[in-house]
Amino acid sequence: MKKYNVIDLFAGCGGLSEGFLETGKFNILAHIEWEKPMIDTLRKNLIKRWHYTSKEAQDSVIRFDIQKTEELLHGNWSKESINTYAKDNSSVLPLKGLDGIIKNKTVDLIIGGPPCQAYSIAGRAQDPNSMKNDYRNYLFESFVKVVDYYKPKIFVFENVPGILSAKPGDRFVIERIYEAFDKIGYEIRTPENMKKSVYSSVDFEVPQDRHRVIILGVNKNCKISLENLYTLINKQKKDKSKQTVKNAIGNLPKIMPLKKSYKKGNLNISHELATKDNYINHTPRYHNERDIKIFREWISNNMNSCSTKEKLDFYKKVTGKTSNHNKYRNLEWDKPSPTIVSHLYKDGLMFIHPDIKQLRSITILEASLLQTFPIDYPFVGSNAYCYKMIGNAVPVLFAKNIAEALYLGLGEKNAKA
Repeated sequence: MKKYNVIDLFAGCGGLSEGFLETGKFNILAHIEWEKPMIDTLRKNLIKRWHYTSKEAQDSVIRFDIQKTEELLHGNWSKESINTYAKDNSSVLPLKGLDGIIKNKTVDLIIGGPPCQAYSIAGRAQDPNSMKNDYRNYLFESFVKVVDYYKPKIFVFENVPGILSAKPGDRFVIERIYEAFDKIGYEIRTPENMKKSVYSSVDFEVPQDRHRVIILGVNKNCKISLENLYTLINKQKKDKSKQTVKNAIGNLPKIMPLKKSYKKGNLNISHELATKDNYINHTPRYHNERDIKIFREWISNNMNSCSTKEKLDFYKKVTGKTSNHNKYRNLEWDKPSPTIVSHLYKDGLMFIHPDIKQLRSITILEASLLQTFPIDYPFVGSNAYCYKMIGNAVPVLFAKNIAEALYLGLGEKNAKA
């Protein structure tokens, strides 16, 4: 079976890469990421689950700031870059850059999802300048440069639907993206048609209603039909098999509230496992008595189904504070989860476990399973950082379904440059 070569940009903790690897049809030549916990997570997964050697994992998972694109591609790193990154990377990178890893291999596909915070509607709503001055608005330019250099047949650019309305510099960023890729010889859907590229992960075996834009690009020198690639993705939808929260986390060991919390070292403990069975990262946050009481009242009164006003009144009643936004929500067994978000690193009040007996927010493991990461996927870093990287990831099964579709597209008789 022919395998295609891939570079993963803005790789995060590996949701896209894992999905492509699980098909058995792609080789990931390099994963580019700059946050250390994500680098450590990617490498550990490749060693633990894909049987890479330590050197192979270090060589292929590259810690570097993609904004320094020329240094990334060609090496000859500045002294600053060497001081910052050399100890975290293969020794060949400062000298030869990504070229030293790719060598003479053909890059068939580039995948990635630049940070979405600057494009998200929620992020813009909370920023006084609507994120217009955020440098992340223009990270797509680095993605374009790498695509232009390696000239893959196809690229996949994943992001939040808010990218379609984001307007830094008083011009829609999707128009800038369209023009940038057109200039280097790639066809993508026009800004007017890009709304058709919004998908929900729930249609692709994921127990989570997560909406994302999938921007596909096709090298104009390859006779690949862009619209056929989208058709192939649409054919991967599993409309009759919607997964639920119960499918994902219903069989995990229960974690029950204690009659009285206690301190263990520097940690406050409010819950404990009901059985001796346990999994890595299936450890609950501490919740004080007020939180536990709120969770019980919220679930028992089915507050999810109440009006916004009723939810805000409830918040004022239980906290004595006012808010313009609802602060609580429980997951429901028979429905997909709402979008797993990076805000989980701050608190889990919008992700209360559906079991009224457990009275807690979801664990790191539960968040990862709702993102369809394998149960033995290792996450490296503080608890807060693990929540953050999981919330920023692409659901693995969503990525796998996209990969299966693109494999068919790449295998077409007319898919040669």
